[in-house]
Amino acid sequence: MPKRFDANKFNREIRAAQRKAEAEVKREVDRVNRANQRNVDAYNREVDRTNRENQRRVDAHNRKIDQQNKKTVTDYNRHVSKVNAHNRAAVADLNRQLRAASTGPRYTDDEQVLADRIQHAVAQHDTREWDTFLSYARIDGAETGDELRRHLESLGVSVWFDEIAVEPGKSQALQMDKGLQKAQVGIVLLTPAYLVGRFWTERELGALLHKETLIPVLHGVTFDQVAEYSGILPDLAGFETSRDPVEIIAQKIAAAVVND
Repeated sequence: MPKRFDANKFNREIRAAQRKAEAEVKREVDRVNRANQRNVDAYNREVDRTNRENQRRVDAHNRKIDQQNKKTVTDYNRHVSKVNAHNRAAVADLNRQLRAASTGPRYTDDEQVLADRIQHAVAQHDTREWDTFLSYARIDGAETGDELRRHLESLGVSVWFDEIAVEPGKSQALQMDKGLQKAQVGIVLLTPAYLVGRFWTERELGALLHKETLIPVLHGVTFDQVAEYSGILPDLAGFETSRDPVEIIAQKIAAAVVND
């Protein structure tokens, strides 16, 4: 007689086989997870080691750059001090020549009065960001104004000059006002276009006239023509490009502005 099929026994065997298979799968999963964790830990340790090494190299590089920058700044400051000392000596010598020379460039009597007034005003002033503010009309004064600026700066005179000082993207009016406030002395380059009167030049001149010292430089105009433009300016002595080249005018201004 055939043996009777025992369904309960079969089910028990199936469940036992399933539990065994699940246990084996779990053991394999745990083994793989442990292996993965060991790999992750090893990777993290390597990353930490690499980061520490990179940080060490960055710190060493930054220290080196910092030392180089400090040396560059120190060397630059020494150079600036040397140049400033040279400029002061050169301007002092130039001042003596302009006041006492029997030959070569020298102050006229009116220019001497203006130079004395400038020196007195500068000596009474607080330290400012710029020595001078140069006002000019771009239409016919840009080239001569830039030449005057370059000669003045070569003699150690700092010049607020819009093409150099004005930063794009910021209010030109506010930057100009800052330059007007923080300059010791005003220089106005009077040209035919300047005398016509434009918004910016009139605004600058109005502010410069409130300074204790204003230096007129006439280029292509005469004091008679200036008198028709302003009843104030003719009372001031000034320099004329018809009498002296721009380089000599810059020397005369520098000798009055730079204290030795």
